[in-house]
Amino acid sequence: MLSWFFAVNTASRPKLEAPGNASRILLHSCCAPCEGEVLETLLESSIRPTVFFYNPNIHPKREYELRKGEDKKFCDKLGIEHVDADYDVRNWFERVKGLEWEPERGSRCTVCFDMRFERTALFAHENGFDVFSSSLGISRWKSMSQINGSGERAASRYENLVYWTYNWRKSGGSQRMIEISKREKFYQQEYCGCVYSLRDTNKWRMAKGREKIAIGETFYGTQIDESKGS
Repeated sequence: MLSWFFAVNTASRPKLEAPGNASRILLHSCCAPCEGEVLETLLESSIRPTVFFYNPNIHPKREYELRKGEDKKFCDKLGIEHVDADYDVRNWFERVKGLEWEPERGSRCTVCFDMRFERTALFAHENGFDVFSSSLGISRWKSMSQINGSGERAASRYENLVYWTYNWRKSGGSQRMIEISKREKFYQQEYCGCVYSLRDTNKWRMAKGREKIAIGETFYGTQIDESKGS
């Protein structure tokens, strides 16, 4: 138990029970800010997570390395195993071919979630996990039904494998996510991750008279972060 480590008030943090009362799960992580609250809640609930980092959608490579490095650093701090999967970006581009102009939460995102969860489910199956989930669902920018649908489809490929559809935003999870991110001064990415999200976000920013995204410059809990009202 690492309750001594958690500086954020855990009084309102729910005690969870994984499907089948599993004592360990495989957690697909998209980034440190999203996984922070999830990992701390799991540990407080005596559920041991192993983090699986598989996000070939993230572009450019510098952004990918920033997110992955920070993700692993936080896992190391908590003493959690961090699995670094292949960055098979070519496969990702092939999977989403023809969907380049789909909007956020559209069919391109479904294909992206499917790809990432299929690989996570395979690892879970090959390494004796009965349950897997993802930190993706804690983000208010994501559709829970879309994420859960992809997770359940991936799990259905293997007998006795379950995708845990818990809503990590519940019971103040979204607020604690921000508190933990500021406490840890996590890198604050400003777009979902893929090249098309970067394109569309920059287009929106320029239409609002704002500068394009500067990769690797904004961190939670800093003066820059506060000036943006985050």
